[in-house]
Amino acid sequence: MSNLPIFDVTGSAMQAQAVRLNTVASNLANANTIAGTPEGAYRAKQPVFAADPVAAHPTLAGVRVTEVRESTNAPVKRYDPGNPLADPQGYVYAPDIDPVAQMVDMISASRSYQANVEVFNSAKELAVATLNMGR
Repeated sequence: MSNLPIFDVTGSAMQAQAVRLNTVASNLANANTIAGTPEGAYRAKQPVFAADPVAAHPTLAGVRVTEVRESTNAPVKRYDPGNPLADPQGYVYAPDIDPVAQMVDMISASRSYQANVEVFNSAKELAVATLNMGR
């Protein structure tokens, strides 16, 4: 924890957005995977955020990831009898992941991360300028 809570707030936001970017990357990487059973199919992941109060300043709050939830959506059942992973009825199971929605989520997380980097840099420049005022 720093003497300037803005660094704690922006740092926590950048960490949370990094987790969000990692889950989107995992979802996109596994969007086209298949399994021989519904239980074996990949489930999309989504981080859950919560406010995280700054100890020294109760009116300020950062953000933290409380958990990474797996989707409860049923996998997509596809008929592919020639696939070696197919079940006895000829079906394979793919995750219910919308790549377009994942890309939108990735862009949003990336922009949020970039905005917090800018806030962090601006706060750093102001702190340095304040320290240099006495010179």
